Amino acid sequence: MKSIEIYTSTNGDTQIEVQFEKDTVWLSLNQISELFGRDKSVISRHFSNIFKEQELEKNSVVAKYATTAQDGKTYQVDYYNLDAILSVGYRVNSKQGTQFRIWASQRLKDYLLEGVSINKKRLNELERIVNIIESTESAEVNQLSEAKGLLNILNNYTKSFILLNQFDSFSLELNHLEENITYEIDYQESIIAIEILKKELIKKQEASDLFGNQKDKTFEGILKSITQTFDNQYLYPSIEEQASNLLYFIIKNHPFSDGNKRIGAFIFIWFLEKNKHLLKKTGEKKINDNALTALALLIAQSNPSDKELMIKLICNLITD
Repeated sequence: MKSIEIYTSTNGDTQIEVQFEKDTVWLSLNQISELFGRDKSVISRHFSNIFKEQELEKNSVVAKYATTAQDGKTYQVDYYNLDAILSVGYRVNSKQGTQFRIWASQRLKDYLLEGVSINKKRLNELERIVNIIESTESAEVNQLSEAKGLLNILNNYTKSFILLNQFDSFSLELNHLEENITYEIDYQESIIAIEILKKELIKKQEASDLFGNQKDKTFEGILKSITQTFDNQYLYPSIEEQASNLLYFIIKNHPFSDGNKRIGAFIFIWFLEKNKHLLKKTGEKKINDNALTALALLIAQSNPSDKELMIKLICNLITD
């Protein structure tokens, strides 16, 4: 659902119509120029560099919207989402960008809560079913193997059902993320780890010499984008968000000649392990091998416009 709100700077000098859609905000080149107080050519040059260095994938952060110009005619204009806006803000080091980020983040949170409330009835119904069966004292019910099997399924997979419902309704939330990042992904260390993985896979005849060969500097650019900061804060401030974006960008941006899905999965798990975030409190893996394989294939086949949705799904799968 598309919505438009007016952003007003703290000094009241700047007012911009901001579009909200697909769990993010969208601004045109002219609006971003006005927001940051920079010439449009400067903003355009920054975007060219961002896409050239593959810091962001253009198809994932740019969308065309019909816009009516002063001459009364309607044109298709490029709009940039919050990831792209923040990347430019990082480069121009604008205080206005910090204020906008805070405002946009709060409004997106508000919209997310509104979206969740729309589907709250269905989620509550599912949870009520679990509670009813768990609280049932009827010997008649408990003695039935079918009922026991249903109870086990509901107990073990309730979170999955709820996530699938939220995924379908575009209402996934990001709650209880771990912001204590103790390990920052490092390019040289990652290359060494990938080389070790390559040797092991070649021994097992599961990889060729092409595995892990970098096409260009895309992989290095991905790691830099994961660890970039704005106003001394990570743009991806939690372990879950950094891990999820690592997995997504490595698979979608194809930085290697061969093995992108396997390398993406490997770096994803390696990063979680380095940050002591791979296991549940019970010692069980937060995401097992089959789930990781399915997730990698889902990312590979997903539409770039669904990037934010995919990131939220991955984050939810690895939260405590």
